[in-house]
This record gives sequence, C-alpha cells and structure tokens, in this order.
Amino acid sequence: MDTTQRPSRWMVILAFGLVYLFWGSTYLGIDIAVQSIPPALMCATRFSIAGVVMLAVCALTGRKVLYSARQIALAGVVGVLLLMGGNLTLSYAELSVSSGLAALIIAITPLWFLVLDSLLLGDHHISGRGKAGLALGILGLFVLFYPELTAPTALGRREFWASLSLIGGSFSWALGSVLSKRWQSGMDVFSATGWQVTSAGAANFVFALLAGDFSHVTWTARGIGATMYLVVCGSWIGYTAYIWLLKHVPTSKVSTYAYVNPVVAVFLGWLILHERVDRFIVAGSVIVVLSVILVTSAKVKEKTVAEELPAVEAAGD
Repeated sequence: MDTTQRPSRWMVILAFGLVYLFWGSTYLGIDIAVQSIPPALMCATRFSIAGVVMLAVCALTGRKVLYSARQIALAGVVGVLLLMGGNLTLSYAELSVSSGLAALIIAITPLWFLVLDSLLLGDHHISGRGKAGLALGILGLFVLFYPELTAPTALGRREFWASLSLIGGSFSWALGSVLSKRWQSGMDVFSATGWQVTSAGAANFVFALLAGDFSHVTWTARGIGATMYLVVCGSWIGYTAYIWLLKHVPTSKVSTYAYVNPVVAVFLGWLILHERVDRFIVAGSVIVVLSVILVTSAKVKEKTVAEELPAVEAAGD
C-alpha cells in the first residue's frame, strides 16, 4: 500500500488547475493535429515521445524506473485503457465532430466513475440522488444527439456514430482510471505514468501500422506543432497531474475535470476554429453538467478501511 504523506492543499489545487486548463485545450490541439496526421499515428507519436522522455527524466533524477514484469504490465494495461481506449477514440471522433461537442459528450465520464467505483473499488454505493443524476445525464445526451437522431439519414451519418464511440471511449477512460487507483502497486507515480504513456504509444504504433497510417500522413508544421503541444501540455503536464491526483484524491473529485474541460473546449473551438454552438448543444451541455454535479455532490456511503478491497501488492521489490 502507498504510504505517501497527504499532499498540501495548494498542491492539490495546482494539480486540478493544470488538468482543468491544459486538458480543456487538448481537444483543440487534437482537432488541428488530425487534419494532417492520421489519429493512430498522431497518438503513437505523441505518447511515444512523451513516455520515453518521462522515463528518461525519472532515471536521471534518481527515481526507480525498472520494476517487475507484473507491475509494468499492470501500468501498461492502464495506459492502453486510458490513452488508446480513451484518447485514440477521441482522436478518430474529432474527424467528424467538433472539439466542443466531443468534450461535452465526454462530460459523462464522472457517471462512469460512479458506477465503476461502486463495482470495482467498493468505495461507495450509488444513492438515490446519484441514480437521478445518471438518468439526467442520459437525457442530456439525448438532447445533444437530437439533431442527428431526427435527421433523415441519422443512422448513416459519421458524426452520429463518432459521437456514440465517444461514450465507449469515456467508459474505457473511467475503467483505466479506477484500475489505476486499485492497482497502486508500489511504483513511483511518475515512473508509473511514464510506463503507462510509453505502453500506449507502442500500442498505437501497432494500430497505426495495421491501419496503414504511414501511407497517407502529411507532416505539416501546423500538425507537428499541435502534436508537440499535446506532448508537453496534454501528456507531460496534464496527464502527470491527473495520475498524481488519482493517487491522492477520491476519484469522484478528480472526475470533476470532465465538466470543466468542455467550457474551455467549446470556447476555444468557437474562438479559433469557428465551430457552431446551437441551442441543442447549449441545452444538452447544461443538462449534462447539472447531472454530473448532482452525481458528484451526492452523499455516498463509504466502506470502512477493514472493508476496502486490498490493492495489488508490489511484486519483485
């Protein structure tokens, strides 16, 4: 089990600020990058560079990098769920949907957190208020999708199916986050992050090869610049702060990023890419945000320390 001292309040506030600000802007960065670099290759490049540099910095600063195969494998599974299941899905979806709408759909992530927390961690039980929030979230998604659902060719539209894929991607992200908290296996948090990101980079490279991304990539200055922004601000700063928060703060609190990021994403998409913001997006986003606030603010019944599920013990230390 991790015995790290409780972090200061200011450290927690700073970490939340970094996640709120930089992750809100990554939706715009992804939208720009995938215009010239295929999604899987962009993710592979982004995460491989970020992960290798993270591990190198950890080694140079005296942090332990080499762990047992089991510990590295667990970190790899978490990384693939988060950064392939979550981010690769998002990158493909942004070929068809606006960055702002993508962020609004992903705002349902805290609802997955609530369900998975209860099923996998046993940290709390879903209250009546929480269930009402889940129902309200479904209503919000219906409002967001209403124009596509009522269009004559709704089921054949790429935007509609890309939007649905984001729901699956948000589930994968939440699952990876919850497992990251459960599998606190004694690894240094920054080294574990490096292995997660590197594993995701390798998995995305395999996918990029299978998808033939190398045959239709265009390395433009704009695309490369956006990818490097994602490496620095999205992976090195934002993702590291996120994993650090998961280690020190309850997941229900960490998940609040999901309804702050859309505000940043919608504003930047409107300001820079001139993306549309119609009444359905406004109404649906308000409902989704209210549902998430309702869920995360609901009182929960927590289990005692004796009842908690044990973390995976460190192997080979």
